[in-house]
Amino acid sequence: MNRRTFLQNAAAAGLALQAPYILAQGAPNRKWRTALIGSGWWGKNLLHEGLKSGRCQAVALCDVDPTTLEIAGDQITDLSGDQPKLYSDYRELLAKEKPEIVIIATPDHWHALQTIAALQAGAHVFVEKPTGHTINESRAIVAAARATDRVVQAGLHRRIGPHHVSAMKFLRSGAVGDVGMVRLFAHGGGGHETPTANSAPPKGMNWDLWCGPAPLRPFNRKLHPGGWRNFLDYANGTLGDWGVHWLDQVLWWSGEAGPKRVFCSGARPVAGPAVLNEKEQTTDTPDHQAAVFEFENFTCTWEHRRFAGNEAEKHKIGAYFYGTKGTLHIGWRDGWTFYPASNRDQKVHEDSQLQEPDGHNLQLLWADFLTAIAEKKTPVANIEVAHRATVLPLLGMISWRLGRSVAWDATKEQFLNDPQATALMSRPYRAPWEYPKI
Repeated sequence: MNRRTFLQNAAAAGLALQAPYILAQGAPNRKWRTALIGSGWWGKNLLHEGLKSGRCQAVALCDVDPTTLEIAGDQITDLSGDQPKLYSDYRELLAKEKPEIVIIATPDHWHALQTIAALQAGAHVFVEKPTGHTINESRAIVAAARATDRVVQAGLHRRIGPHHVSAMKFLRSGAVGDVGMVRLFAHGGGGHETPTANSAPPKGMNWDLWCGPAPLRPFNRKLHPGGWRNFLDYANGTLGDWGVHWLDQVLWWSGEAGPKRVFCSGARPVAGPAVLNEKEQTTDTPDHQAAVFEFENFTCTWEHRRFAGNEAEKHKIGAYFYGTKGTLHIGWRDGWTFYPASNRDQKVHEDSQLQEPDGHNLQLLWADFLTAIAEKKTPVANIEVAHRATVLPLLGMISWRLGRSVAWDATKEQFLNDPQATALMSRPYRAPWEYPKI
């Protein structure tokens, strides 16, 4: 995204820097020294919310792509007047700038190391979901947050979105009755995938550092920028990306720590076989997956496909809660709707209330984050909540890799008599990076 586009989007969303959030009385009347690690379009959106609050000063930006970094620096200066220092290595940034707030908006495989480093440097952290590429990475962040007594807020903006909050209130009121099944889904377009030629990284980009602790693949424009979500070395596909949001809704409603059994299946019959060689590559995540999460008193299913869209159904994305009194759908841009079981009862609907142009409620999530820091409170999408939400799709991915169901003790966070599954809670790191300790 160029400077003009970013500024136009900011203006279109009504993101005036002169309009601070309303924080709790007694909050310190000063600006937090704030740094961004991962300076692409989404990272800039997150930083912009902090700047708009009037409570943050951009002191540093970090990115391994110098072009991305320079553009981000210019855009932030144009928007706020701040002149952040620019870094290619997050370790140097943390050592020299000593920020009080750090935003982590890098690919998933970096979330754990960078979040833990920021916490140990004394910063509060806003980290994008999921909190880890593997379960034990996410557990290590939880341990670090507890040890450092810092606030960690994750990018689970649906936790605070107005129509999600009211839908949870409706659901918990008993209006839906006894819920025995939940169905989650997120579908997108696509088809057969033709391999894309590998190439040299953009000029000046530190591709080795981009890959970091993950395997070093040849650079490919399908990976950067943005496409990494569908490469298993760096993320966990649609289940790891979208699944965190909607499985979190289930945990929020139920209060459960997690499922007792998970089975996941999927493949690439439409996209075609994954390709990786010296000349070219494709993505390697499934083009569709279906997962079953067996809880104590209900069953939850997840499904996605990266082909065919979802034009045949009334709702294209979201969660259906099936109860004895009717069905509640919680969506994104279509708000929530209750369809009563009895024809005598009226349908109930509430429109979404979203922050445009991206359709998320980052403003509310940032206000909650800053209030939590100022008042030493627990934020709505705190690390404990985000960790539990992250674990569920990762359990699905472990089941998918093994090709069978897995039994899980959600309280102890361990598999039951399953050394193969337990081994997949972590993964080897590429030297010299070391896997974080729990």
